[in-house]
Amino acid sequence: MGERSGERLPREFYARPSVEVAPDLLGRVLVRILPDGIRLAARIVETEAYREDDPASHSFRGRTARTEVMFGPPGRLYVYFTYGMWFCMNAVTGADGEGSAVLFRAAEPLEGIDRMTRLRRTGDPRLLLSGPARLCGGLGVSRVHDGADLVDGDGLLIEAGEPVAAADVLVGPRIGITAGVSRPWRFSLAGSPNVSRGRPGPPPPRVRARR
Repeated sequence: MGERSGERLPREFYARPSVEVAPDLLGRVLVRILPDGIRLAARIVETEAYREDDPASHSFRGRTARTEVMFGPPGRLYVYFTYGMWFCMNAVTGADGEGSAVLFRAAEPLEGIDRMTRLRRTGDPRLLLSGPARLCGGLGVSRVHDGADLVDGDGLLIEAGEPVAAADVLVGPRIGITAGVSRPWRFSLAGSPNVSRGRPGPPPPRVRARR
């Protein structure tokens, strides 16, 4: 199967604050075209926003060799390696040089499920792409895809799909972080069985009420 693309999201879509792009990515279709022409497609159901002024963000301490792609231009893929074994991917957002991105946390498999199953070695469709590392594994995304252009490049793209109504978007704290835990920058599709069940970060500190 070759690439049969719907309309790609344009550069302008990504050139906005990450907290605006993250909920707007829900319902969009993330597509990977494998070297053998197989098309893998999944509906995005969970995202998290990260900004340069955010202590949980990789860009918080400035540019490094690892985070260079995160500083733009928008519409590129930022892929990082974590815990010595997993890859996670993000869409770079905001103005060029800003250092912001949206983490793809989970997606609903749509096309190429047999290949995803082989890549992930699981047959449960609820677990195939449920979590950022599972999502990369199921789509065959690794560090070699760091910097891939989602707008004009080949092999990785995001189609417009059907955006999710605001009433169907759940908002809450991000998962598995130890800084910036009180920021409600995790967005997910209400009722989706494909949303991840990740470990939440610690609760924000209590604020003593004034008497």
